[in-house]
Order: sequence, then structure tokens, then C-alpha cells
Amino acid sequence: MGQDNAVVLKSKAFAVRIIRLYQFLQNEKKEYTLSKQLLRCGTSIGANVKEAIRGFSKKDFRFKLDIALKEASESEYWLELLFETEYISDKQFQSIHEDCIELIKILTAILNSSKEDNNSETN
Repeated sequence: MGQDNAVVLKSKAFAVRIIRLYQFLQNEKKEYTLSKQLLRCGTSIGANVKEAIRGFSKKDFRFKLDIALKEASESEYWLELLFETEYISDKQFQSIHEDCIELIKILTAILNSSKEDNNSETN
């Protein structure tokens, strides 16, 4: 998995969007608690993907990607709360939520493939 890999690029682009959303929520909406939670987990996805690339073993690789998946799921939760409490519009939510779901799907597919590879090696 290289630096130009889809999940690396998409997780970084998602992090940039999360940072921009955080800035908007802080400056325009004066929302500090939910946005800080979203900033933490939304930027953590890409960091864990990058760590997975440099993992010491396949087990380490899967562990870091599993954390990235959990952070993506948490991001989805905070985005839903921000939308349902009307801090972000339907248009804002739909756009960034689609990106989040795409990351969840990609990470899930990689983890499932990694498990299959591991199972074939042990048989």
C-alpha cells in the first residue's frame, strides 16, 4: 500500500474537509464540543492508515486499519449529531457523510481481504 493508494488519498482529503468543517463550526456556529470530537476522530483515520502502511507485521497492519475503521464510524456518529442538531445543513451533511461512508466501505473491504489472506496462509 503506497502513498498514492486510494485509502491514503481519501482519508487525507477527508481529514482536510473535517478541519475545514471544524473551523466553520468554531467560527460561524460557536460550537466547540461536538466539533472537537469530530476533529479528533476525523483526522485520526488518515493517521492510522499511514501507520498501518509502516506496520511491523500483517497483524500490526490490520490492527491500525481496524482503529481507522473505528474512527471513521465515530466520525459518522458525530456528523449525524451535528446534522440532527442543525449545526450543519442537509447539503453539508450529505457531502461529507458520503465521503465518510466511502472510507468505511474501503477500510472494511481491506480488512476483510486481509483476513482472507491471513486465513489462506494458515491453511
